[in-house]
Amino acid sequence: MTQIDPPAATNEKWYEGIPRYQWLVLIIASAGWVFDVYEGQIFNITRQDMLMEILDGDVNAVQRYGDYFLGIFLAGGTFGGLLFGSLADRYGRRSMMIVTILFYSIFSGLTYFVDSLWQVAALRFLVAMGVGGEWAVAASLVAEVFPTKARAQASSIFHASSILGTWLAAIAGIIVGTHWRYAYLIGIIPALLILWVRASVKETDTWKTGRTTETKRQWGSYRDLLLNPRWATRAILGMLLAAVGLGTFWSVTVAGQDLALGRLLADGVSKEQASSTAKFAYGIVQATGGGLGLLAFGPLCAKFGRKPTFIIFQALALIIVPIVCFVPQSYTQLLILLPVFGFLTLGIHSGYAVYFPELFPTHLRATGTSFCFNGGRLMAVPVLLFSGQLKAMENVGLHWAVTGLSMLFLLGILIICFLPETRGQELPE
Repeated sequence: MTQIDPPAATNEKWYEGIPRYQWLVLIIASAGWVFDVYEGQIFNITRQDMLMEILDGDVNAVQRYGDYFLGIFLAGGTFGGLLFGSLADRYGRRSMMIVTILFYSIFSGLTYFVDSLWQVAALRFLVAMGVGGEWAVAASLVAEVFPTKARAQASSIFHASSILGTWLAAIAGIIVGTHWRYAYLIGIIPALLILWVRASVKETDTWKTGRTTETKRQWGSYRDLLLNPRWATRAILGMLLAAVGLGTFWSVTVAGQDLALGRLLADGVSKEQASSTAKFAYGIVQATGGGLGLLAFGPLCAKFGRKPTFIIFQALALIIVPIVCFVPQSYTQLLILLPVFGFLTLGIHSGYAVYFPELFPTHLRATGTSFCFNGGRLMAVPVLLFSGQLKAMENVGLHWAVTGLSMLFLLGILIICFLPETRGQELPE
């Protein structure tokens, strides 16, 4: 493996000398990602009320279909991400950002009118297509706009903005209560971002120069990505790395709400009050720790390297999960641990925005980034479905199931060992 020299020492702060336009791009990309996350989390928060209404109170069916629809969301994100990622390399980052934001905004708003399972399934798939595509486009845009010295930090801030989406979903869920339909109308708001994108965002110089001077390249070609041994190896390993993070997110990280609910009910809190309090514990308290982890990942990547940071976070996640599952004897004790749980299990997700665009050349950057992240979504679907079955088994229980599923972090540690270190390097051309 090639040894990468660390960046030369300098007293200049990473944010010094960054032009106003680059900050504007970061703000716009982050705003789009905030609502991406809102679209995913609002279903996680409101699905109990939604499905209880549609299924006429069949509790067992609610749990089963809830997991199915999360699987459909992951599949839709994969399809949309692969499609729009390739189109972004062919036709530009700006145009595809507009299309993907419009996509998920419209179909989120239409969720207000659903009254059957097939409508929920169709709209969750279509919303996810826009969500999956927007992330890959925005991550590539931020990576290309910011200089090498600031790329990890800017990309980390971009992905960490997801915490605002989680907070927004949690607050919306608490405010609307059982009137879940109104929470999906909020998803129409990001359509207004399109006006801002059209007025403010330009195609990156990297993309425009490449299109002008490298016309023979197959822009956005999955054939080029997967038949070139160098890019294919990175794409497949990156996809597996993302699958670990996304699989553990939907099976381990989101279990914080269920752990809080179970603790509250065991303490004698009423079901209605416990449900509302658990949303706060997960959507605000745990999510705050997760947001700090997302923000910290980029600077740590810049200081220690991408690979060591991935390894340390996943190793510590292995330790914190069983502690959160078995140590707390009261809701207060659990509440103290949940931010640490969120910090370590969620923080690695910033690494995908930092790392994946650095693995691929300009003509395949959005394609490769999307293949890694959204291919990981698809591979996480079996984990999600298996986790639902495992948690429902009476002889296993939630706490042991979550602890067992956290063993996936060991696989993540193994995978990152076979990927290259990109700290201090320019983006591949």
